[in-house]
Amino acid sequence: MSELENPRMPLIGDKAPSFKAKTTQGDINFPADYKDKWVILFSHPADFTPVCTTEFMTFASMAAEFKALNTELVGISVDSLYSHIAWLRKIQELEWKDKKHIEVKFPLIEDIRMEVAGKYGMVQPGQSTTQAVRAVFIIDPEGKIRLIIYYPLSTGRNFDEIKRALLALQKADKDAVATPADWRPGDDVIVPTAGSCGVAKDRMDNQTKDQYCLDWFMCFRREKKAS
Repeated sequence: MSELENPRMPLIGDKAPSFKAKTTQGDINFPADYKDKWVILFSHPADFTPVCTTEFMTFASMAAEFKALNTELVGISVDSLYSHIAWLRKIQELEWKDKKHIEVKFPLIEDIRMEVAGKYGMVQPGQSTTQAVRAVFIIDPEGKIRLIIYYPLSTGRNFDEIKRALLALQKADKDAVATPADWRPGDDVIVPTAGSCGVAKDRMDNQTKDQYCLDWFMCFRREKKAS
């Protein structure tokens, strides 16, 4: 049974499945070509479709923001390279909201045989057997999958949330903390839960202006908000 007939979605913590592919920016060897960088690998159902067009305009308009976070964007669909090129050229002629003359400079993978989509479980028969759902994989600099989001074909992605989640992952790695619900950069973070009764008692008895606890298992560190 093939990967497409029985797709196995990679799990958080797995190594990102490797592949070589043709893209609108030349051939790539994934994830080897992106060593030491974060990557947002995302699929879309088809070229020349309205929702996908708004998404690509949004991703392209945010490319510099992601690059500043040491993050590269890589798109994929089951359409041909020539279809990709024609569609991306058309996008430059469109205007939507405050976006116009948008040039998509990140690679868009050709996946006619659905080989990459199969590796990542992007084609889900309950939605379509010929189109990839809107998948988002955030992959860390070690090539490990850290976040997975799936959207149905009809629903455009929330790009603010994708960036927020990336920032939260980077914060967790940098400072060995967790981030609470709706966390934004500058918000308080959660420190690791006390591993012993002694540490739990000490945290509760000796709270400071920089660290406070709601209970022994739930302690926060105050962050300095950007001015």
